[in-house]
Amino acid sequence: MKKMLLTLTAFVCMLSVSFAQAKKTEKKETAKAKTAAPAVKPATAPEKVKAAPAAASKPAVAPPAKPAAPAAGPTKKDGTPDMRYKANKDAAKPAPGPTKKDGTPDMRYKANKDAAPKKKG
Repeated sequence: MKKMLLTLTAFVCMLSVSFAQAKKTEKKETAKAKTAAPAVKPATAPEKVKAAPAAASKPAVAPPAKPAAPAAGPTKKDGTPDMRYKANKDAAKPAPGPTKKDGTPDMRYKANKDAAPKKKG
């Protein structure tokens, strides 16, 4: 009796899992069919396919990082200041006055207003 009950329970579980999986794939297929049908253009599809292999063959190289201000001392190959030198360390020091929580100078204070670059115009 126990074997029969266990077998029946296992069968019901397998049956419910199989139905659950069928519904998920059915929903995905209908969603793809609804979104893909109006937006498909045969002329643009081959262009995208040709562009992908060409982009894959070239290594992706990020543009070199650019410093916010010109470096006071020597720079590295990528153009950023070399922080091993004193001149670059001094240029990177924060404003002389109080700062906000995010580290930027608090422009309500005179010391920070005087240290700020003057606007032209």
